[in-house]
Amino acid sequence: MITYQPPHTITPQILNRVAAISEAIGRLTVLTDQPRALRLRVFVAPAHPCARDIPDICFHNRVRTIRGSLAIAGNTLSEAQITSILEGKRVIAPPREVREVKNALAAYDRFDTWKPEAEKDLLEAHRILMSGLIDEAGSYRHGGVGVMAGHQVIHMAPPADRVPHLMADLFGWLAATDAHSLIASSVFHYKFIHPFADGNGHMGRLWQSLILARWNSLFADMPVESLIFEHQTEYYAALQESTRETDSAPFIAFMLRMILDSATASAPQVTPQVGELLAALQGEMGRETLQSALGLSDRKSFRERYHKTALDEGLIEMTISEKPRSSKQQYRLTDKGRQRLVQHGDG
Repeated sequence: MITYQPPHTITPQILNRVAAISEAIGRLTVLTDQPRALRLRVFVAPAHPCARDIPDICFHNRVRTIRGSLAIAGNTLSEAQITSILEGKRVIAPPREVREVKNALAAYDRFDTWKPEAEKDLLEAHRILMSGLIDEAGSYRHGGVGVMAGHQVIHMAPPADRVPHLMADLFGWLAATDAHSLIASSVFHYKFIHPFADGNGHMGRLWQSLILARWNSLFADMPVESLIFEHQTEYYAALQESTRETDSAPFIAFMLRMILDSATASAPQVTPQVGELLAALQGEMGRETLQSALGLSDRKSFRERYHKTALDEGLIEMTISEKPRSSKQQYRLTDKGRQRLVQHGDG
């Protein structure tokens, strides 16, 4: 039985966005050979032999996620600098900001091991995230704290002595609620009552991602936080509006818009030419047969705009891969190519 109920009205706008996100995530899931393969849990330099197993999109999204969340808190490092740190290179930057990035990498490395409803995991995540940055890393605060937008205090958090009780209520609700993860994660994010001396914003966003990732693993590396950073003014406005209304609905609606935009932007695209090639490729076909099926007479155009692009993107493969120039060479769809056909309504 749930004794604590954070107030949140489910509006038609919220329901519509939940439906739209579910549809977008369904399309993305179909496109993913192994959905969890998109998740970057071990960070290695590209020179490392394991680096070829890390998809570029996953690597890029992780950098964007870290940059977005840290930038909201004032970290000035660019995506290029964060990438260099990821790759083990030296970066000339304020030591504290470099430490924040390294801590974030260490925290995301443990992402798979944490359970959203486990309070001890939240404390461990904070300890890793704030290690060497504050004295109270990994424990609830002992003093007052507020939410700042620039130099303006837009929200004062509850007194420190109430934090353990309030957090226990929030985790109890999260463990027992039957609300959709999209809604529950947004409510948790909003009601995350700034229990720490520092790092509250990053922790709230991290925990929302964790809740969402337990619903669908694609959320582990979806760069929602970079969009929040780009809409930072609206983020704070949604927090203020929900506080005024004593209802999480405005903040839920805002977060769902960020999630929907991120899911839509994450959908891989193919050029019309490659789409035509995938639709034309039946079974195993030679290059000339495939070119003829597309009604193309210009061999160079076929090679550069259709054939090479589809090969490079892993949408088609050679039947005799060890002899690329074989006169008997044929081509067939890969699993990724078949899934892309489904995504684009061609198969």
